[in-house]
Amino acid sequence: MDDKIKTLQEKMAQALLGGGQKRIEKQHQKKKLTARERVHYFLDEGSFEEMGALVTHRTTDFDMDKEIYYGDGVVTGYGTVNGRLVYVYAQDFTVFGGALSETHAEKICKVMDLAMKVGAPIVGLNDSGGARIQEGVRSLGGYADIFYRNVQASGVIPQISAIMGPCAGGAVYSPAMTDFIVMVEDTSYMFVTGPNVVKTVTNEEVTSEELGGARTHAAKSGVAHRTASNDATCLDDIKRLLDYLPQNNTERPKMKPYELGDELREQLSNIVPDNPNKPYDMHDVIQGIIDNDTFYEIHKDFAENIITGFARLGGRSIGVIANQPMFLAGVLDVRGSQKAARFTRCCDAFNIPLLVLVDVPGFLPGTDQEWSGIIMHGAKLLYALSEATVPRVTVITRKAYGGAYDVMNSKHIGADFNFAWPTAEIAVMGAKGASEIIFRREIAASADPEAKLKEKETEYAEKFANPYRAAERGFIDEVILPKETRRKLLKAFAMLEKKEVQIPWKKHGNIPL
Repeated sequence: MDDKIKTLQEKMAQALLGGGQKRIEKQHQKKKLTARERVHYFLDEGSFEEMGALVTHRTTDFDMDKEIYYGDGVVTGYGTVNGRLVYVYAQDFTVFGGALSETHAEKICKVMDLAMKVGAPIVGLNDSGGARIQEGVRSLGGYADIFYRNVQASGVIPQISAIMGPCAGGAVYSPAMTDFIVMVEDTSYMFVTGPNVVKTVTNEEVTSEELGGARTHAAKSGVAHRTASNDATCLDDIKRLLDYLPQNNTERPKMKPYELGDELREQLSNIVPDNPNKPYDMHDVIQGIIDNDTFYEIHKDFAENIITGFARLGGRSIGVIANQPMFLAGVLDVRGSQKAARFTRCCDAFNIPLLVLVDVPGFLPGTDQEWSGIIMHGAKLLYALSEATVPRVTVITRKAYGGAYDVMNSKHIGADFNFAWPTAEIAVMGAKGASEIIFRREIAASADPEAKLKEKETEYAEKFANPYRAAERGFIDEVILPKETRRKLLKAFAMLEKKEVQIPWKKHGNIPL
C-alpha cells in the first residue's frame, strides 16, 4: 500500500509540474483539457489543495473490482481565484466516462458541505455521461444527495456550473439548480433524453448539438447563461463572473478602486431618437453609464428584448436590467419576464444593487403569449422586483406604458430612486390608442376624422406623454438630462449603500412558478 501511495504521489507531482498552468496557457486554443488541467488552469497557480485523491469505488458487481481508479472519476478540492477562496470539483471523462458513482457523489457532497460551512463559492466542471449503471440505485441516490445540497446552498453561496462535455439524464439537474451555467461550444451538450430516445419515442431525427448543444441552450431554451469557444475561455469567463459576486449572502461584492473624475457623459444626449417609434440600442445607454469595459452580459442570446448583466459603477458591482428597443420594441413577453425575474432574484440573494433602464411599450399581445401564460410569467418579474430588498434605482429613458410601467421597478413596487429623461413617456398607453378611445365620439362626428385624430393625438401627447405628471405626483424623483445620469446614479447608489429592509417573517413567499 505504501508503494501505491508513493507512486500516486509521484504521478500527481508530475501532473502538477508537467501539466501546470504555464503549459496549459500555451494550449489556450486547445478544445479539450483534462480534468486536472482544468482545475489547475482555473485556480491561482499553486493554490489547489486536493481532497479525496485516494478514494475508490466500492462496487464488485459486473467485475468492477478489476477496474480501480484512484479518485473515482472526479477531482475535488479548493484553492483561490484572484486570491479569493473557491471550492471546485472536476469530473474526469477518462474514468468510466465520468459516470457518477456512490463514492464519486460523496466526494462532491463533501466539498459542497465545506463550501457552505466556510461560506465560499462552489464551481462544478461537469463532464459526465450520467449515472454509473453498474451501481444501480446507489448512483441515483448519489445524484439526489447532490441535488439536495444544491437547494440548501441556493441563495447562500454562489454556485456556478461549467458544462465541458456530455451532461445527460440526471446529470443535468444539478447544473440547472445552480446560479449560472457556462457551456463550451461544439464539445458540450445537455439533455434529459438523448437523440436515440427522441427518435424512438417521437420519430424526430436530431443531433446531440441540435438537441442540447451550447448554442441551442443559449438561444432557444435559456438553460445556458453564456457560451465559450473552448475550455480555457470558459474557465476565464467564470473567473470574471466570480469577480462581480460576493463570497456568500452575508457579504457585499468587493468594491474595486475607483477615482471620480468628470462624470458627465455627453454621448448619452444623442442616443434616443426624436422619432418615438424609431429603435435604438440600449447597450449604448448602458455603456454610457457604467465604468468602462465592465459590462458582463447574462443570457445575451436568449429573450433579446430584455438585457441583463453585471457591471461596475464607480467600482461598485451592480446588476443591470434593461428593455431593448432593438428587439420587439423592448416589450415584455414570457421569456423576457422569466429571464429578468431570475436575474433579479440572483442579485437580491447576493446583495448586488439593481439598476433598471426602462423603455417598454407594454406586454407583447397575441394568442401565443396568452396561451403560454404571459399573465403568470409577467407576474414573476413583478414578484421578484417587489420582493427584492437590495438598493433599486430606475431610469426611464423613453416609453413606460401600461402595466409594464408598474412591473419595471416603479416607485409603487418599492424602488428607491426613480429618474426620468425628458424624453420619457409615462402613460396608460400610446397617444394614438388613447385618443381613439377617449375621443372616439368627437372623432367620429368630425368632418375629417383623420385630421381630428391627429389633433387629439397631439393634445394627449402634450398632456401625458412626458414625465412631468408622474413627477408632480412623486412617482418620479427627478427629471434629469441624459448626460447627468451617471453622476446621479453614482450618488444614489452610494447613498443607498447601507440600506436595510425588515420584511415580515415567513417561511418563504409563493412566487408564481
